Amino acid sequence: MKQLNINIKNKRATFDYELLDTYTAGIVLTGTEIKSIRLGKASLVDTFCIFEKEALWVRNMNITEYFYGSYNNHVARRDRKLLLNKKELKKIQRSVKETGYTIVPTRLFLNDRGLAKLNIAIARGKKQYDKRQTLKEKDDKRMMDRIMKK
Repeated sequence: MKQLNINIKNKRATFDYELLDTYTAGIVLTGTEIKSIRLGKASLVDTFCIFEKEALWVRNMNITEYFYGSYNNHVARRDRKLLLNKKELKKIQRSVKETGYTIVPTRLFLNDRGLAKLNIAIARGKKQYDKRQTLKEKDDKRMMDRIMKK
């Protein structure tokens, strides 16, 4: 069976947040959820992570219902548990306790074994002037690339 390259990104995350530290976590999924992800039917828009009872959960992640699913189909926006080792969980929890920091999912992908993984980042919110600065740096880089190609 040919493995499709699934790479779903949260483009708003880099615009709205300054990403400080990244981790790769596994996700607890049901059968129809992984089938939908393999079809590319997932979205990370408005997704965030929270701690509940020493476990990290991803909230508001949309995985569209599987088209061929029967009565066993999943709920599209349910909470899903993230799998990290205890050392990583404690480090993330310490970082997030500081005010102004949050956990943002940045990328959903399938690894070489076909397992769904979620890249998460500890992030700090950007102010409006930070966003303008980021856009200005992007434009400057684009102009430099054009000049170099000539």
